[in-house]
Amino acid sequence: MLRCFVEIFLSIPAPLAVAAVFLVTAGETAFFLGLVLPGEFAVILGGVLASQERVPLVAVLLAGVIGPIAGDSIGYFLGRRYGRRFFKGRRRKRWAKARAWLRRRGAFAVFLGRFTAFFRSILPAAAGAARLPLRPFPSVEYRRRRVVGGGLGDAGLFCGTQLRNAGPPRGTPEPGALRPPAGGGARLALPPP
Repeated sequence: MLRCFVEIFLSIPAPLAVAAVFLVTAGETAFFLGLVLPGEFAVILGGVLASQERVPLVAVLLAGVIGPIAGDSIGYFLGRRYGRRFFKGRRRKRWAKARAWLRRRGAFAVFLGRFTAFFRSILPAAAGAARLPLRPFPSVEYRRRRVVGGGLGDAGLFCGTQLRNAGPPRGTPEPGALRPPAGGGARLALPPP
């Protein structure tokens, strides 16, 4: 699945690639996409496309910063609107403990949850369902994304540049270096002097 995502992502046109970075990073926290596919992965792939000069790096970085902020807001409002219905019945005791912890820790809980994939995906909806004030989300996510989103885009740019400049892996012969002889088997063809 991951290989398929990479192949599709690297083959789409430039404007769609920037839109994909935005949508994947926003969907990570808005619709729990991060439980399956981390948004950071799309930012790194966007950086690889920037290294190939197919998309501007600035556009990838902006999509990598604005997408998660939008996703957090959407997830928060979905949790606020529909979260109480989900946390009824058997989940009530666990949810009461989690809600109390979220309310007690506030912005610190939001910040801490940003560094774990599972919590990063569900935290906005859980905070909305817990009726936490919206205020910590944009500021905490913006600070984190300025560092993480920019760093990941730059890392993708670096990786893409290194892959392009590296050539074939060591130990791999150049194309045509191995030719089968007429009598069978394989022999190494040396370049002419």
